[in-house]
Amino acid sequence: MSLFHFHVTQISRSAGSSVIASAAYRAGEKLYSEYYGETNDYSHKTGVILSEILLPPQAPEEYKDRATLWNAVEKTERRKDAQLAYSFDIALQNELTMEENIELARRFIREQFITRGMIADYAIHAPDKKNGIPNPHFHVMCPIRPLAPDGTWDCKQHLVYRADADGNRVIGANGKPIRDAVPTTDWGTPETLEMWRAAWADMVNNKFAEKGLACRIDHRSNERRGLDALPTIHEGPAVRQMESRGIITEKGELNRWIKSTNVLITNLRKKIQALQDWIAELKERLSKPDAMGLADLLNAYYNVRNAGAWSQRAKVNNLKEFSITVNYLTEHGISTVKDLQSHIETRMNQTDALRISMNAKSARIKELKDLLRLADDYEKLKPVFEKLNAIKWKGQREKFKAEHETELRQFYAVRRKLTEHCPPDGRFPKAAWRGELERIQKEREREYARYKTLRDDLKTLWSIRQRVDGAVRQKTRTEMECAAETR
Repeated sequence: MSLFHFHVTQISRSAGSSVIASAAYRAGEKLYSEYYGETNDYSHKTGVILSEILLPPQAPEEYKDRATLWNAVEKTERRKDAQLAYSFDIALQNELTMEENIELARRFIREQFITRGMIADYAIHAPDKKNGIPNPHFHVMCPIRPLAPDGTWDCKQHLVYRADADGNRVIGANGKPIRDAVPTTDWGTPETLEMWRAAWADMVNNKFAEKGLACRIDHRSNERRGLDALPTIHEGPAVRQMESRGIITEKGELNRWIKSTNVLITNLRKKIQALQDWIAELKERLSKPDAMGLADLLNAYYNVRNAGAWSQRAKVNNLKEFSITVNYLTEHGISTVKDLQSHIETRMNQTDALRISMNAKSARIKELKDLLRLADDYEKLKPVFEKLNAIKWKGQREKFKAEHETELRQFYAVRRKLTEHCPPDGRFPKAAWRGELERIQKEREREYARYKTLRDDLKTLWSIRQRVDGAVRQKTRTEMECAAETR
């Protein structure tokens, strides 16, 4: 099945990320970070088909070496919260051969990144199949800081004086002209990202067409395509492997909940749209001078049903249905077709509001669970780090570092990721995170229950539609019979 996935993030120190560690992981290599004094070894990683660095004409040739390139980036960026690189994660297509996928990836990088003067470090991944489905994709890392024409690192932004409508400088409260920071490139703008996403979709779809395949991908979001589906979260190979073995995971459970909610949303939206179409048609029918009102139509419908009922029990059931319908209309203040239309529109707005709210809650739940997991890992790994710091002799320290390289590397990675969430006292607010997680999960369940209430409400509206339609058909049939007798 064709798949569009084009995700871009920033690798930044404020998020606790190491650009050397990120490059090592994507390329499946062992790289040393001069900035952190750490060795990041991912040479054991499987599924890396190839990795390569593509340079624009002005870039120094030594930047084709991965360690040289990214240590230069680290050295150039001096701020503790520096933004280091753009990281792209792009899905390849199972309908294409690996050779075709690689050719597309290379061409896309050259046409969209290299021609803009960007350095691109990319890696093609084809991990082991999970549940029998291949997941080929490629990663691209591009330094955020651009290169000057002479190959040196240039400025990310420059200051520009703010001007009013007449071109005069705007003066701030301190009596000095106001200056704004303006990026020197358009690489980080939403418009450029949109252009890249569209370009990748077009390139893949052209390849599909060239091969005579009917499948296509679309770079637009669910919302822009008119779809109301909540997005699932990325599970990753470890979670998929556990799920394939029957092990229930939190991410898997969350995705199952999101998928079931999406089914409910889709059904609700279909019912709402069908009811709106029916309302438009009904309003046209009832706009005639001699047309019956909504209540009259329902009453006529049940009179006909009672006239044709074979038993007293059937008549009692008809009476109960009519009573439930009338009570519902009375309870919701519905006496005209216009009232019914307004009620349906309200239900549609409530459905949309719930979808947006549950989407935000799902994202926050994921974030909180990640924070709690990282905090637990930090506490578990911290004793190894403290023991290393307690060793005074250099030889013993080096020996200990070699023996505990994996634990220390994991500790440094976790510490970097948690840096921005660490309060002044150095203690992570795990209790507060757990409390917020529990609260949001309960709120999400309550919203899901409201979805079910909306579903039941729409079932009632659907039955009202069927009964009114039945009455309209009966009325039309009677009018035709009367017209025939007159002739």
